[in-house]
Amino acid sequence: MSVAGLPKNEANVLRGHEGAVLTARFNGDGNYCLSCGKDRTIRLWNPHRGIHIKTYKSHGRKVNLRVMLNILAELRPSICVRNKVRGQLDNSKLCSCGGDQQVFYWDVTTGRVIRKFRGHDSEVNAVKFNEYASVVVSAGYDRSLRAWDCRSHSTEPIQSLTHFQTVCLTKSEILAGTIDGTVRTFDIQIGRELSDDLGQPVNCISMSNDANCILASCLDSTLRLLDRSTGELLQEYKGHTSKVPNGSYKMDCCLTNTDAHVTSGSEDGFIFFWDLVDSSVVSSFKAYASVYF
Repeated sequence: MSVAGLPKNEANVLRGHEGAVLTARFNGDGNYCLSCGKDRTIRLWNPHRGIHIKTYKSHGRKVNLRVMLNILAELRPSICVRNKVRGQLDNSKLCSCGGDQQVFYWDVTTGRVIRKFRGHDSEVNAVKFNEYASVVVSAGYDRSLRAWDCRSHSTEPIQSLTHFQTVCLTKSEILAGTIDGTVRTFDIQIGRELSDDLGQPVNCISMSNDANCILASCLDSTLRLLDRSTGELLQEYKGHTSKVPNGSYKMDCCLTNTDAHVTSGSEDGFIFFWDLVDSSVVSSFKAYASVYF
């Protein structure tokens, strides 16, 4: 994607939520999107026609959409990358989490909650499907990471890890960001753990589309790009701002679908795009007059 192809203008406004919208996610082909927020609902839209299709209700508190319709290949081209719902490969299921400390597994068509996974002791911050949509991994403010089996009727986690707040998955690995400033990689097949120290609390991680790099958003208002195989710091991206010292809020980050640009939100309502290689700001625009938390 060239700089000229980066989004700069508002294409549509989707109205319907009765409170702050916390997250939005496109499905794999970009024809639909999900949103969630403080009104405790998840909403399915056709964003191109501005049509509200369905509302999902069951959460007892705000929904932190890391939302997505069955696509393990996360919608990296979207700036609203992961407050919590993620969907499956065939778009038939979605998973959500939020302030009620639970992970909800939904049937997209009927709007029915298939299963509720309980075990976190605080708000759940992120949720992801594995590649086969058979396992959901969640991370929360209790600093734990838990894996849930979608095929089983059990509501107990099949694995739990501690001190993690954001998560990313590959075919055989779990990547987790931590508040102690490290990005840790767990190889499930060989039982190995690797740790890369960034020196700043990590509140969001995502992978490049070629799976060679990890992008981490840190609470010092800096994005850091790491080589997955060596842990080498390849680049840093700055320019987005915080309203308070040392950035207190979670800012999602991702790479565009060609891996040519890095993108992130900003607490002043701007969206930023950087050149992947030289870290220069190639585009920024005001998306919101103000940001609410």
